[in-house]
Amino acid sequence: MERIAIFPGSFDPFTVGHESIVRRAISMFDKIYIMIGYNANKKSFFPVEKRMKWINQVFKDEPTVEVRLHEGLTVDFCKEVGAKYILRGIRTSSDFEYERAIAQVNKKMHPEIESVFLLTLPEHTPVNASIIRDIVSHGGDASMFLPKGLDMSEFKIKKRQ
Repeated sequence: MERIAIFPGSFDPFTVGHESIVRRAISMFDKIYIMIGYNANKKSFFPVEKRMKWINQVFKDEPTVEVRLHEGLTVDFCKEVGAKYILRGIRTSSDFEYERAIAQVNKKMHPEIESVFLLTLPEHTPVNASIIRDIVSHGGDASMFLPKGLDMSEFKIKKRQ
């Protein structure tokens, strides 16, 4: 049986920490779906089409990684693609508490699905999408927190007058 994992998130934007988790998990799974959770009623910082494009760029040479959009429960997407694993990155103890609660609810809803947690690398611990959005929204250079090879001009926004 194929080992299929889902790596869910809003990825607004996709960071070096996200990239690291996926790259480290590639050897563990036959297929990894990076599932961009999509909520039409929620305002995103970066358009979902851009996020999808950027992630596809990062993993263009990884045939076992595929990017998909999904609106709804992650466990429903797991069933849709035949995944038995949900991959999550843990940066801090508060991340663990949050992720543990979600994993336990997912397990109760669908006992066949396992959550797999990978600790972030120490250098990625302070990196999170909220901080990157703040840097970008104030005209700062967030390139050191984003995957290499992306067109950084796409991350710049026009400053308000």
